[in-house]
Amino acid sequence: MKNTNSSKNIHFRFNFHLFVFQMVPLPDLLHQVDFIYSHMSFRFKHYHPFVLILLFVSLTLNSCQDTLCGCESFENIYSNDFSKMDLHNFENGRLFVFQNDTILGNYNNEEVSVTIPGLPYHNVVRVTIELLIHDSWDGNLDEGFSGPDFWFMKVDGEEVMRTTFSNSPCESTYCIRQSYPHDYFRQNLPKEGAIQTILPGLCHLRGTPNGTTKYRVTRLIKHEGPSVKLTLGDELVQTNSPDPKCDESWSVGKIELSTFVVQ
Repeated sequence: MKNTNSSKNIHFRFNFHLFVFQMVPLPDLLHQVDFIYSHMSFRFKHYHPFVLILLFVSLTLNSCQDTLCGCESFENIYSNDFSKMDLHNFENGRLFVFQNDTILGNYNNEEVSVTIPGLPYHNVVRVTIELLIHDSWDGNLDEGFSGPDFWFMKVDGEEVMRTTFSNSPCESTYCIRQSYPHDYFRQNLPKEGAIQTILPGLCHLRGTPNGTTKYRVTRLIKHEGPSVKLTLGDELVQTNSPDPKCDESWSVGKIELSTFVVQ
């Protein structure tokens, strides 16, 4: 019975991720493969030496059928790129123009929240954030006056993601690493997982062609209920700067939310 239950549990994880990770960026995909594999039993991994290959191949499929993945429904509920100046149901929401686009921000040691009502019945939500990291983020660096520079996500007040970003150059003798696309603490290269890196800085690095880095951050969260409150925030450290917000900040180009019913 013990082995049977373990197999059912893995089968659920396999099918669940097969559906919901279609069209997810590769760094987030690898993060989820790592998560699934780490939660498999030792017996399952021992007797299935090709499980990682199978996971990766299945997760990279661009489509699936409900009969295959066990999904009863999927709905795109919310999409806001701020082009219509929509801050309905936001707390601490504000807009500015960057590279001719209206975006949410910019923020430094702050939180911004949006409550999305009217959700259909579901047990999983997928949140996708187009995140812009401006100026001199210091990643995992921890010198007391500079870093680590955290960015986090909460769903209904519960933290579901905490990571760091680095906008620092990386040389053979000096490289300030970041945790993204994993949660903190991991040692990844600066700007790893980015979808765009050749963007000018906002303030401290204004005019520098690679002073802003854009990411597409995707997370799946177990959730039930008719509404969801999404909170984005940071804990930035730059005590030796006369203007910390000019030194490093972040903004959001787009927020998307989808709901799923997973058997």
